[in-house]
Amino acid sequence: MTNQIQLFITSLAMAAMPIGESYGAGKVHTLGDSTMATYDESATVTRGWGMYFGNFLTNGWTSINYAKGGRDARGGYNELWQTAKGNVEAGDYVIITFGHNDEKNGGMDGVALYNYYVGIGDTEKAAAVDQRGTVPSTTYKEYLSKIVDEVIELGATPIICSPVCRAYFSGSTIKRNGQHDLGDNFSILTESGPTTGNSVASDDQTMDYAYHSEQVANEKGVAFIDLTTATKELYESYGSTKCLELLFDGEGSTHYNTTGALLVARECARLMKAQNILADNIDLPTKISASPSKVDFGEAYLGQTISKELTLSGFGLSPESGTVSVAATDGILLSTNKTDFSQELEISYNASTLIQTIYTQTTLTETGTTAGTITITQGDKKLEIPVSATAIVLEGDNEVQAYWRLESDDSYTLTGPATVGAEEWNGMYVQRYANPNAATVWPDGTGFDATRKMQRNLIIGDTWPADEIDDNPERYIQFSIKPNTGNILKINNISLYICGAGGNGMCAHIYYSTDGFETRTTIFEGKKMVANNPVFVEATPVVSLSEGEELQLRIYPWYNGTANSKTLCISDVTISGMALDASAVSDDNDGIVTGINSHTSPSDEKVTYYNLAGQRTNQQQKGVCLIKRTLSNGPTTIEKTIVQ
Repeated sequence: MTNQIQLFITSLAMAAMPIGESYGAGKVHTLGDSTMATYDESATVTRGWGMYFGNFLTNGWTSINYAKGGRDARGGYNELWQTAKGNVEAGDYVIITFGHNDEKNGGMDGVALYNYYVGIGDTEKAAAVDQRGTVPSTTYKEYLSKIVDEVIELGATPIICSPVCRAYFSGSTIKRNGQHDLGDNFSILTESGPTTGNSVASDDQTMDYAYHSEQVANEKGVAFIDLTTATKELYESYGSTKCLELLFDGEGSTHYNTTGALLVARECARLMKAQNILADNIDLPTKISASPSKVDFGEAYLGQTISKELTLSGFGLSPESGTVSVAATDGILLSTNKTDFSQELEISYNASTLIQTIYTQTTLTETGTTAGTITITQGDKKLEIPVSATAIVLEGDNEVQAYWRLESDDSYTLTGPATVGAEEWNGMYVQRYANPNAATVWPDGTGFDATRKMQRNLIIGDTWPADEIDDNPERYIQFSIKPNTGNILKINNISLYICGAGGNGMCAHIYYSTDGFETRTTIFEGKKMVANNPVFVEATPVVSLSEGEELQLRIYPWYNGTANSKTLCISDVTISGMALDASAVSDDNDGIVTGINSHTSPSDEKVTYYNLAGQRTNQQQKGVCLIKRTLSNGPTTIEKTIVQ
């Protein structure tokens, strides 16, 4: 990779037109659940098809994915759409698909069920209700309709997609409930309470979410994409065993791997093009393409080894079988398995189809922005992918660390100028503080033994519900930190220990957000964690918080199947970084200071030291380090030196 001199001291960084309208290139906004959501490639193998839909847009059209796991149509309207609609402009398109989480409570409305128990004074049952879930013929249609109406009011074009199937096979075909028709077994909320085990004839579509999504499209006169039928046919073309092996993430019959998500995204684009929706701006390439079209590692700290995922895809390739060569310039390594890295790869394909995930990796050895190229070659065809990364050092005047030990209570210690929020629970409570089990196995190097206690957290109602395959947006534990008045807070480390107790079924996602969880970054996904085996989770984010901003860290747990009294155990939560005086940061360059590799040494300069991880040190250390020199009336410079 070629290095450039500039140093960054961080701060953050219808193609088928509606009739009678004329717009330039616009955006496609996607609203949906976990099957569409964006996932952090470093935390999980799960992928949502909304991550790849933009691959098939051309002529300047782009895709923005707002989908999140665990959302039903009500959550889609109340949360996702409220976030998205401020970005939707006339001429844009909005794809809307819900159904998986609308099936909660057996097809009853979760809010109505909660209100029923509150109304009869049964607070214990009310507290245990998952308030997700809608009735397909009423509240499901109601919330889809609300989104459609408001999209139209903005001058944009709504597209309703029926939900993708679950891979619930009976022999060689997808079962009725896999197609989101609960007609064989559903619940009804009556005046005297819920009834279960209800059924209707196979040709009765009363409890068919896909059917009712199409009815909304017909009633509103908007486009409908039948992804339920499309994915049914896709799955059945593979057969049960190959379908689960090749398209899904290994954690059940709902969530995709890269191949599955990419194929579904392509299928949605194909069906849209067939209906003349954005037809001139959808491309279904028969040559190799890459997602993303450029690899931008973004900002990371000096000395870090960072990675990013690149997906190659090709359909209708010629010849039918062959190889593709992938080569990277110096400083960039490539792998197909996250283990064996090299600068060159040879990838085979068959049946004129290529879908291959490549993991790219680089180590930031020098400050500044670096650039390189990944070249993909198939026969006489060549595709070049630009690569860039920026190495920074952690800037600040005072070290900050918030630490929750969580061995006997929820108190914390704070070092440095910052404000910490008390631990919060939503849908959870602390059962007790105890060692997960006498046989607790801590990671090597901790020095902890089985007597070390953790905070054990339990779902309200004590019973984990059946059929949860993702986190519940209303169930989490939160930690937070923000800068004091007049300060900027740079966060560069988040860590904690986590496990389950009482069984191996505890699952969790851990995210952080700086905008109240309108957007979020995943730092951990634990599926069926081994009981009593705390896992160390650590992230090195590049986060800059100005006055009034807050970093929120949330743990969202669920359990693999119905269970009583299984607990989520956490301890040693740490959020750390550096604080600096906001008045010292220039508004002219948004906090970015350029440096050169030479300096003078007047007596009025300020000197600070950093290690090669970009972390400030209190005094000059032996070995290789970075020296930052700031003149009272001059430039800031960075130099690398060796201290004997």
